[in-house]
Amino acid sequence: MRHKKKTMASVFLIFFFILTFLFIHKNIRPNLLLADRYEVRGVDVSHYQGDIDWEKMSDENIDFAYIKATEGSSHVDEKFRMNWKNIEQTNLYYGAYHFFSFDSAGETQAQNYISTVGSLDGKLIPVVDVEYYGDKESRKKEFDREAITRELDVLLRALEEEYRIKPILYTTYSAYHDFIEGSFDEYGLWIRNVYYTPDIGMKGRWLYWQYTDRTKFDAYAGEEPYIDMNVFVGSRAEFSEMVLPPE
Repeated sequence: MRHKKKTMASVFLIFFFILTFLFIHKNIRPNLLLADRYEVRGVDVSHYQGDIDWEKMSDENIDFAYIKATEGSSHVDEKFRMNWKNIEQTNLYYGAYHFFSFDSAGETQAQNYISTVGSLDGKLIPVVDVEYYGDKESRKKEFDREAITRELDVLLRALEEEYRIKPILYTTYSAYHDFIEGSFDEYGLWIRNVYYTPDIGMKGRWLYWQYTDRTKFDAYAGEEPYIDMNVFVGSRAEFSEMVLPPE
């Protein structure tokens, strides 16, 4: 009997470690099931997806798309203008996001976005992507948190003044805890979590959830084979409130 118990315990441990390995390496993706409960789904894209057939993309059971527009004070995504023009021919809701730079002034970052994107009448609320990039996370002890949050605040206020609505903050957990929590609690959140629902610990705080970065569609051809998938927390009627009034 003791030998049988040891064997069962060994089998259980092996099974547990296999599941853990598959989970960490994203071979098991429970988020796909957890995200099924939400009715509004969408993608976020950049030049990494290459040329996108937006008519074909609109048939992929999605409702919205966020397109990377700008980064820092001067960079414009090389595919933005093409994506912005072509998605207009579809029935998808769409908007533009800005990738926040820790090394640029908030005012010039805002001007980069505004001059590139222009009017957002009838489009989705602007989004600012705040996350670590390059070797930033490994060097975060060197950062002046107050200076970074100050420039982020300048950027957000400039966008709010231009578009008459508070932008949404896309973020990872590490960036959220380091820069956003306690400083920008009045802004809606778009949380990246490819392992579990942000309802754990952040229920009632998030608007969008990026639940996987491993989806593949045939509607694009770029260096990145995968595309990010997202859900909106509310109903379709509530999602309509994410759209700025038409001109």
